[in-house]
Amino acid sequence: MDQETRWLTRYKEVMAFIEANHRNPSKHRIEEHDMLNWVKANRKQLNAGKMKPSRVEMFNILLELIEKYKRINQYQ
Repeated sequence: MDQETRWLTRYKEVMAFIEANHRNPSKHRIEEHDMLNWVKANRKQLNAGKMKPSRVEMFNILLELIEKYKRINQYQ
C-alpha cells in the first residue's frame, strides 16, 4: 500500500467516525488516539505549508466538519 492510499484510508476513517458519532476523536479514549494524532499531524503539515496540494482541499473539508462538532463549554 502506498502513502497516498494510506492517507485516503485514514481520511475516510476519520470522516466516517465524526459523521457517525457527531463528535471529534477524544484524547481520553485510547481507541481514538490514532485518529486524533493523524488529524493533529496533518494540521501541523498544513500550517507549515508542507501538505501536498492534492490533499489540502480534502483536509480543509475535514477541518470544517471538526469545527462544526467542536466541544462547547457547557457553563457559558
